[in-house]
Amino acid sequence: MKHLNTTKDSDLKDYAHYFRGFSFREKKLYEEAQNEFLKINANCNFYNLVILRLGQVNLELYQFKKAITYYEKLINLPDNQYKYIKKSIVYENLGLCHHHLGEFEAAEPYLIAYVKLVEQKKDSIGLIKAYGNIANLYYEQYKDDLAISYFEKAYNISKKINDLESKEFGAFNMAVVEENRNNYKKALQYRKESEKWKDSLNDQNKIWEVAQLEKQFAIKEKQKEVILLQAENKAKAIERNGLLYSVLTLLILLGVSLYFYKEKIKTNKIIIAQKENLDNLNATKDKLFSIVSHDLRSSVNALKTSNTKLLENLESKNLNALSILLQNNSAIVNGAYNLLDNLLHWALLQTKQSYFEITSLRLFFIIEQVAYNYKPIMIENNITFENNVLKNDVVFADQESLKIILRNLLDNAIKFSNSNGKIKIYTQNTNAEFYKLIIEDTGIGMNETTRLELLKEAIFLSKKNDSNIIGTGLGLQLCKSMIAKNKGKLSIESTLNQGTKMIIYLPKTM
Repeated sequence: MKHLNTTKDSDLKDYAHYFRGFSFREKKLYEEAQNEFLKINANCNFYNLVILRLGQVNLELYQFKKAITYYEKLINLPDNQYKYIKKSIVYENLGLCHHHLGEFEAAEPYLIAYVKLVEQKKDSIGLIKAYGNIANLYYEQYKDDLAISYFEKAYNISKKINDLESKEFGAFNMAVVEENRNNYKKALQYRKESEKWKDSLNDQNKIWEVAQLEKQFAIKEKQKEVILLQAENKAKAIERNGLLYSVLTLLILLGVSLYFYKEKIKTNKIIIAQKENLDNLNATKDKLFSIVSHDLRSSVNALKTSNTKLLENLESKNLNALSILLQNNSAIVNGAYNLLDNLLHWALLQTKQSYFEITSLRLFFIIEQVAYNYKPIMIENNITFENNVLKNDVVFADQESLKIILRNLLDNAIKFSNSNGKIKIYTQNTNAEFYKLIIEDTGIGMNETTRLELLKEAIFLSKKNDSNIIGTGLGLQLCKSMIAKNKGKLSIESTLNQGTKMIIYLPKTM
């Protein structure tokens, strides 16, 4: 009230009058509430809510016609102006006002509209109230069938909820209905049920009242304790503060210790993972060195034996044998060179020291460059070679790594091809993202077990299928790693004794 007398802000005054009016209404001081609401400026931005409150106050004062005039101002408002009010309340109260005035025909459409709005919201307690209102309207007009159907709806809903007041309301209405039907047995059942819920509600209210009294008593006792404790708290303030600082210090130390402990666990996990990785690398290295040293030793022994024969044939001047032996030496040296070259590139790849740059490449010319170095050995073994790649086929890859991939796969195709065999390289453009580059030979092929073994992530084959063919499996592993680094994929199709297709998927775009 002091604020209302001192402030000049009209908006603040409107809010103050509204809150005073709302408070009076909650205390059932309806005349005072109406006076406060009437003092609010009609231009305020929540005046529709004020009209609603005035209608409610007049309804409570049984001034039904006056209440209707307020509610009728709201009933035709567009939906976007129902900002602070519920349309369902307006319909309900208009229906009730007309009902109290005996204007049943006027009340019916409002109460029906209220029922529909509550049904849309699926508000169980609201539906019980809405069905009860429309049922009472019909009951007073002796439209018993309509009234009873709504009473039954309200009763059935009340059975599904835990609201005691709604249960008592539903059962009481059904008792009245059955009494008027002269069905006293059912009426007695409903009356007993209604009394049961009424007793439960009274018990609940008594429990609440007792709880409130206990609460008040506890508050008084607590106040006494507080007064006593205040004196003790003053004496213990220094001790408490000291204890608090000690606890905070311990918590900080505990937090720091926990942090370092977690960091230690993380570090240990990293060390264990690195150790496992190192052990795997060492095992791979040992296996690689074992295979490479064995194959290099085999190559050197073969070269040593061939050179001995070469000297013997040189003394006897057997030129035909010399030519064959020289070609054999060349093949042995070429194989050993490829092995060492693959070993170098594999080491660079593992240590991430290799230079790598993805650019657009024309496949045809890359294949021609790689195949050029193998044409003499293919001619010697009567192997037919075809490069059927289109000159306008462009892929995105690193040039040097792609050459290494092609060199190894072409070398394998020659190695596993029989004399008078055929090797052809071609592409298939059946995918929107990748070109399929296929190196196909008519060699010895492989069984399904070997094909699946080659596609695994294992670095080396555990066993060679042909002891006469020198190889470590390092070249194919190098190919798989470099294909993956080029964002490609490797697939193998093969039939034993018929040939093999090594299929490389290379991206068309970056």
